[in-house]
Amino acid sequence: MRFSTSLILIKLLVIQYLSVLCISQDFDFFYFVQQWPGAYCDTKHTCCYPKSGKPSADFGIHGLWPNYKDGSYPSNCDPDSVFDKSEISELMSNLEKNWPSLSCPSSNGFRFWSHEWEKHGTCSESELDQKDYFEAALKLKQKVNLLQILKTAGIVPDDGMYSLESIKEAIKEGAGYTPGIECNKDSAGNSQLYQVYLCVDTSGQDIIECPVLPKGRCASDVQFAKF
Repeated sequence: MRFSTSLILIKLLVIQYLSVLCISQDFDFFYFVQQWPGAYCDTKHTCCYPKSGKPSADFGIHGLWPNYKDGSYPSNCDPDSVFDKSEISELMSNLEKNWPSLSCPSSNGFRFWSHEWEKHGTCSESELDQKDYFEAALKLKQKVNLLQILKTAGIVPDDGMYSLESIKEAIKEGAGYTPGIECNKDSAGNSQLYQVYLCVDTSGQDIIECPVLPKGRCASDVQFAKF
């Protein structure tokens, strides 16, 4: 009986160790991802504005994603660390403005933020707690004003076509680092600017050169959709 009890205790300790190991899992850098709402909505799929109303015509945060240098990434690292909206109550108005949800049905954003925290944020708990995670993303957006950077280079959301290289060069000039660009297609099949990836160190504070860039599948010329 004593042997059986000891065996159970050992198993519980192993499970606890593995759980802690997962939570404190290392990663190499973050992708800080911003999306253009005009491209999100201008596809065959529909979009729904948040309950707070139509977002401003600006890039919105999609997420802050831990990644490895080999291109892979961890996800859903801590099932016990659920999204708690009380943790981000001070950030709510800032999140509604800068991290809006455009998915349907219309929502207050909690579903979107919960998904981002539980899938990605839990894999950075060795560096950032829940409030710090969302705050870090908001500060990064403040640090790099993508729309202003592009406008300064004469690239504006007017449904016009712009060379992919000119977009990359403008962001590199304005942000100081080479971006990753992801495109999607509008209902007419045009390749359009959808998401911009910048890389951030593991503290979540400083933008760095990307160890690996995402494959964006963009045409040589892309549309910058109106919103």
